[in-house]
Amino acid sequence: MELRSDVDSVGLRILDELERAILGKRDALELILLALLANGHVLIEDLPGVGKTLIARSFAQVCSMEFARVQFTPDLMPADVTGGSVYDQRTASFAFIPGPVFTNILLADEINRAPAKTQAALLEAMEERQVTLEGETRPLAPPFLVFATQNPIEYEGTYPLPEAQLDRFLVRISLGYLDAAEERELLLARARRQRELVELDPICDRETLLDLQATVEQVHLSQSVADYAVSIVHATRESPQLSVGASPRGSLALMKLARARAALHGRDFVKPDDVKQVAVPALGHRLTLSPELWVQRTDPAELVDSIVATVAAPVADEIEP
Repeated sequence: MELRSDVDSVGLRILDELERAILGKRDALELILLALLANGHVLIEDLPGVGKTLIARSFAQVCSMEFARVQFTPDLMPADVTGGSVYDQRTASFAFIPGPVFTNILLADEINRAPAKTQAALLEAMEERQVTLEGETRPLAPPFLVFATQNPIEYEGTYPLPEAQLDRFLVRISLGYLDAAEERELLLARARRQRELVELDPICDRETLLDLQATVEQVHLSQSVADYAVSIVHATRESPQLSVGASPRGSLALMKLARARAALHGRDFVKPDDVKQVAVPALGHRLTLSPELWVQRTDPAELVDSIVATVAAPVADEIEP
């Protein structure tokens, strides 16, 4: 089976261009690119100043897509996200004014700073790619992707995302600090260019990204690899260390990300290693720890890694088309 688009070459060019602005985060950038190729939303949870906002804006620049940013605050209303009808005195009628959600890449900055009713305004848009207001459903032009950020410190006055909304994100990632050499290069690069922002060149456009997403849908998933992914998800439901395991949406997330990773690595079929590599970002935020582990602040990623290590992978001759 031949893939319709050269996902690996275009993807590598996108990553190389992004690294002009975002140093030392190749793995995180690749994971976010996988989410875009799989048409999924991304939650970036990390400390201030590590590049969360820059990443979202840079992806929009490199992929030539419309970009909108919403700074989530306690006084933000649902209409500030979705838009609403405004009375026009000239025509004596109401006219719909689209909100920032009508874009290609929406940055929901510090999403946990807004109350639940405003967070919920994104639920329909994220899941169904549409907005229903006043009895009328308005579709969102594809691709529609949400980059949400939140700060893992300063929880006072915040509204933690409920599990139902966390489950809407295909991946949750953190970036972490740069090492000393990378941070030194960050300073030198900023000094050399003599301006704050890096002007990134467009590598693809909206139509190209849609074609890349369609190509990912062609990637072959064998029954044995599907069984492998399901076994991992079922193991989370049976683990005594977890109160709630991953839902079937977690299985779908594993499949989507694994197919995208296979395409990005130039293959038209999924390997078990593709599933292993995306298991933590795909499943970690879908799990509810048992009360004892929650009190101990156990990292769900560690549990996912331990579960993956206990599930036998299929042999090579069972996975190719």
